[in-house]
Amino acid sequence: MPPKTRSTVTPLNKEINQSNVVVSSVKEKISDLSIDRHKDKDVEFLTLSEKLKINDHVCDHAWSIWDSVRASKDIILDTNLKVWGACLFIAATDLEIMTFTFTEVQKAVDLNVKDFFNLLKKLDVNMDTISTKVNGAMARLEKKYEVSHALFQRFQKMCGKIYADASDSSRKDSPDGKRIICTCWTLFLLAKGRVLQVEDDLVISFQLLMCVLEFCIRHSPSSMLLQPYKKATNMGQPMTRTSRRNHSKAKPCSPEVNLHLLQTLCEENECSMDEVKDVCMTSFSAFLESMGLSGTEELPETFELSNQYEELYLKSKDFDARLFLDHDKTLQMSEIDLMQLERTPKKNPTEEELVIPPQTPVRVAMNSIQQLKVVLASASDEPSDVLSAYFKNCTVDPTQEIIQRVRHLGEHFGQRFAQAMGQRCMEIGSQRFTLGTRLYFRVMESMLKSEEKRLSVQNFSKLLNDSAFHTSLLACALEVVTATYGGTGGFGVRVTIETDLSFPWVLDVFQLVAYDFYKVIESFIKAESSLSRDMIKHLEHCEHLVLESIAWRGDSPLFELLCKAQEEGPGEQAEPPANLNQPLQHSHTAADLYLSPIRPSNRIPTRAEALDTPTLLYHPTQAPRHPRSTSLSLFYKKVHRLAYLRLNMMCSLLLTSHPELEPVMWTLFQHTLQHEYELMRDRHLDQLMMSAMYAICKVKNIDLRFKTIVTAYKNLPNTKQETFKRVLIREGQYDSIIVFYNLVFMQRLKTNILQYASPRPPTLSPIPHIPCSPYKYPNSPRRVPGSNNVYISPMKSSRMSPSVMTPRTRILVSIGESFGISSSDKFSKINQMVSSSDWNLKRGHDGGPAPKPLKRLRFDTDGQDEADGSKPSGKSTLIQKLAEMTSTRTRIQEQKLKEDADSLKREEP
Repeated sequence: MPPKTRSTVTPLNKEINQSNVVVSSVKEKISDLSIDRHKDKDVEFLTLSEKLKINDHVCDHAWSIWDSVRASKDIILDTNLKVWGACLFIAATDLEIMTFTFTEVQKAVDLNVKDFFNLLKKLDVNMDTISTKVNGAMARLEKKYEVSHALFQRFQKMCGKIYADASDSSRKDSPDGKRIICTCWTLFLLAKGRVLQVEDDLVISFQLLMCVLEFCIRHSPSSMLLQPYKKATNMGQPMTRTSRRNHSKAKPCSPEVNLHLLQTLCEENECSMDEVKDVCMTSFSAFLESMGLSGTEELPETFELSNQYEELYLKSKDFDARLFLDHDKTLQMSEIDLMQLERTPKKNPTEEELVIPPQTPVRVAMNSIQQLKVVLASASDEPSDVLSAYFKNCTVDPTQEIIQRVRHLGEHFGQRFAQAMGQRCMEIGSQRFTLGTRLYFRVMESMLKSEEKRLSVQNFSKLLNDSAFHTSLLACALEVVTATYGGTGGFGVRVTIETDLSFPWVLDVFQLVAYDFYKVIESFIKAESSLSRDMIKHLEHCEHLVLESIAWRGDSPLFELLCKAQEEGPGEQAEPPANLNQPLQHSHTAADLYLSPIRPSNRIPTRAEALDTPTLLYHPTQAPRHPRSTSLSLFYKKVHRLAYLRLNMMCSLLLTSHPELEPVMWTLFQHTLQHEYELMRDRHLDQLMMSAMYAICKVKNIDLRFKTIVTAYKNLPNTKQETFKRVLIREGQYDSIIVFYNLVFMQRLKTNILQYASPRPPTLSPIPHIPCSPYKYPNSPRRVPGSNNVYISPMKSSRMSPSVMTPRTRILVSIGESFGISSSDKFSKINQMVSSSDWNLKRGHDGGPAPKPLKRLRFDTDGQDEADGSKPSGKSTLIQKLAEMTSTRTRIQEQKLKEDADSLKREEP
């Protein structure tokens, strides 16, 4: 039963210590490459090693990696030289003896960035070929490259609009323009490397680029500038640090900044002026002072800046971003990559013939931020009058505690933001926290209004005095803000660059229990109608991360809750297996989940308590019973559905010829989650899933190797290699998924696994419903009630400017005739008819019972439908036609089915 493995168990602390000893001892013995020592190796390999100046230890390690790769039958090798370059990069990273930069190894083997990373991933056929250390180094390089590439693309376009003869930096007839562009880009690279602690933050880097451009434009000859920048350089008063709000006591600082020019740059690039000013007057001004450029009247020499950047580049050992200026092929993307990165819609074929601007990563980020600010423009970072009224209605007024909590968490958030991004970024962190606070109070008010309507009560004392609820709600709001600035939630294009601030960073900042955080996600999405489709998907992804691993951390209270639930007996476990195949009831509010009982109780709450609690979990007239924890029950249902979805995807990839195995695997998987949940402590849901798959195939004599399972697993969305490369074995001990299966999973479940090989296997567990999102995405078409194939999309006035709208953001509906852009009034008439009409469609067939009045469907400004229960008052012509079409279509389909059935009967013997 155990799979073959070359790995051995190594305690994590021992592994780290041994690694440090090996690395330090190797570093002490660094020397030139001894060719005589490597006579068994290929001559061209040694030539490449000499070129990259590696030592004997890296050479030996790289050759051993080459041996394992060459021995694998699962790899179709490219040219040996390219693979050797990848092996040398892996070995040098593993041993922390990087004697060459990433660009140097790229040029040595003639590979661009994307091809090099694709080759590295291709070589990782064995789980021990590429370590988690190398994976981390690859991820950092990829993130930095993606940000740099996006910024340079935007930089090129901006320069073409700023300088008269510098639209193409490669032109030989514009030496002045080319020099200015080279100086500006190199100055930016140097500033980014020295100012930013994390260089993969797209938004802050772009804001810093605005500062650099303002400096360079102000020091450029006026004759080279185009409008409106030429005019801007001669207008406006200079701004010093003392003019910044809340900085009146700061010392005057040079250089001066032209406010009008900075404003022009921000407007032309859809960037926040206030945020750019903060970056300019803190980080960038300090950088210029350190460079001795404060108060200078001329641009610095390019070669001086280049020499200083050279030091940063050689120290970081990554790619040389100056090569973007030369369009060097090592930094170029393939045509396919460019198409995926920048989706430019075709021209509008109507009379206007306007070209839609490309949805580049920078534009997506700026649009998303602008949308967030528009939504929160009227919101306050203090409780509104409506919220204050709710607070005063509580048995215990929570106002002061809420305000103090926000102030305390705000200070802590700013400090942690500065630690992650750089000390000069604390003000930026405070600004983002303010946005999060506004969203927090806005969503809270929406939730309470909904609860008041649902329960007809106004006293929410228990909920509003629950610290976990407030911290979770604020954390969710801040995650929306952080993800928006990180690139999630754009229009038409989803661009997400994972950074050090990515989820679950906000949970760690607030020391927030993931199990508590999950309770607020669904209610948050339903309460905030302005969330974009991509932001909703992002929050769902956060929920999945909680369900699959974060909530199962060793110190999580989830295990104590599960233990208490099991102590109450089989009837009170987290979720009986029989209930797992029932559909999720997405009607639970945050109040239901935060105030649900932790363990069963015979006590019946008093009427006063029931009214004081905005969740009617008990009814005073009911007989004594053991109420199940709503939050725990829903959590386990969601875990099981996510688990089955993953298993179903894997089986569809690997076991299409053995469909009978999926329910058996699910039964073992579900049993493990239900009765052996301790196996999830500090582990990942997918680790148990892959182990269950292998175990069932083993006892059923199906040839399915772990390597094959892992290869298929890599193709699933949102997976990480650490999931199968670094699995907890025992406390402080980690190894591969194979070792986990042999030493932990199989040992714990051996008896249960062998039952599936017996003539009387265990009863199969019910299959859960495939998970379906409970959320209504904005702009999604709605099905007309009573129809089979008629959908209507709400027409809403977008907050986007017409220049950035794409065919995907303009929802068009055509019924029965063709409409052109000049006939947009017809769409308004259709929308008006649908909005004002009461629908009285037949649910049944002709001749059936009297039709039941349908609830009126009202389209609000956010494009969501709302049933208000009003009575029908009449039929519109459009709705009558739709009803007639549907009824006719239904009769035709029924007649066809009847004829087919009669035909089948006649053919039977």
